Amino acid sequence: MAFQEMSLLQPNQVAFIGLQNFYQMVGDPNFWMALKNSVLLTVLAVSLEYLLGLGLALVLKQKVPGIKIFRNFAMVTWVLPVVVMVIIFRWLVQPDYGLLNVILGSLGLPTTYWFGSPTWAFPLIVVMHVWRNAPFFAIALMASMQSIPESYYEAAAMDGASKLQQFRYITLPNISYVSMIMIILHVIFTLNNFDIVFLSTGGGPLGTTEVLATYVYKLAFNQYTLGYAASIGLVMLILLMFFTVVYVKLEEID
Repeated sequence: MAFQEMSLLQPNQVAFIGLQNFYQMVGDPNFWMALKNSVLLTVLAVSLEYLLGLGLALVLKQKVPGIKIFRNFAMVTWVLPVVVMVIIFRWLVQPDYGLLNVILGSLGLPTTYWFGSPTWAFPLIVVMHVWRNAPFFAIALMASMQSIPESYYEAAAMDGASKLQQFRYITLPNISYVSMIMIILHVIFTLNNFDIVFLSTGGGPLGTTEVLATYVYKLAFNQYTLGYAASIGLVMLILLMFFTVVYVKLEEID
């Protein structure tokens, strides 16, 4: 499809056009904006999810009273349907009665509809991704940490290693494989993610939250240009394959 001219309005009229869709892509400013937003969203969201998930995993790993209950509650944000999460966030940032704006107004600070702001809409999309996925990182990393024998830490402590050194030279190397799998999966999920952006902003305002997934949807089902949409989908596939291969090779070298 990426090498053809296809339209939903004329399904029987298909013409092979070679690389013309890709030439069009090079001169399409909307594509470059969506690509920039997708890459930036993926880098920021996955990085924050991993760091916060790692910190939360260290907390969940502790043997203190009530930790099992806290572990159960930690997964709530991940098991919520995306549409429910978006409704919660849309309610929080409503101009008149949203909890966030009520708090800001009570402090004498300016309020706004965050999803309608070109400045704040994209950061709020990042926050939604992190809020949803960080607990999943935490549970996976905690499970990996629990498989590390305690004798490693005991031997390191006897040799005078500090807690930070134990984390650097025992914990991180032993959770590297799970970390790699989680990062690859969430890079794929985030770059391909459609529902969070579509349900919250639809790609607006002014294209500041437009990502490749929503742009492909609009091209295919709003503008009916299936061939051009497929060519962008093919670029997304190549980008993800390139990242996965390079990242796995770098991990193998380490």
